Amino acid sequence: MDTATSAITVAVHDGQRVLTSRAAVDARRHTELLAPMLVETLTAAGTGVEEVTHVAVGTGPGPFTGLRVGLVTAQTFAHARGIGVHGVCSLDALAAAAAGQGHEGDLLVATDARRKEVYWARYRCADGGVTPLDEPTVTKPADLPEEVRSLPTVGRGPLIYPELLAHPLDPSGTDLLDVDAGVLAAVAAARIDAGEAMPVEPLYLRRPDAVAPGAPKVAR
Repeated sequence: MDTATSAITVAVHDGQRVLTSRAAVDARRHTELLAPMLVETLTAAGTGVEEVTHVAVGTGPGPFTGLRVGLVTAQTFAHARGIGVHGVCSLDALAAAAAGQGHEGDLLVATDARRKEVYWARYRCADGGVTPLDEPTVTKPADLPEEVRSLPTVGRGPLIYPELLAHPLDPSGTDLLDVDAGVLAAVAAARIDAGEAMPVEPLYLRRPDAVAPGAPKVAR
């Protein structure tokens, strides 16, 4: 499951292929939509809760509230079942989707970070696989180096900032905008098979938009 981008998305993977997946694009209803979608996806896959052996979740980067919903749901589900939970950088899943569609060479993944910023990282795609070239970062798109902004780009960055990120990999703007849980599940399955460590550490990259109020001032 992933809630780091504008899509709430869930998939069931049997270790070899995606059995079914669901997604809804709504950046503000993660809490409301994720749990029912989880039940619906398991039912559509013909899979009972007791058959789930691993949980994989996107760790962002993403806006605080939406990202936290996915992480807490994944960890709660895994704890209740007594099974492992595995984290996958959400930008990795978008890069893997581009590679799976045949992209070769360097790629920029840029997703909406709000506040007129993007979460981004560069990847190299080759033979259907991806290699990260940067750690995920948050910045204003205008502050990205020109050689980065000129790369083919996936994510919502080009849709929101077309004058700055002018090279969408999908010029129609209808594909590769948000994380697909089916792709994320495939990435996770491959890493589980390879014995890779997959910590569930959220990539918030900055403080949340909403913070607790400070202590009241004393009137003098």
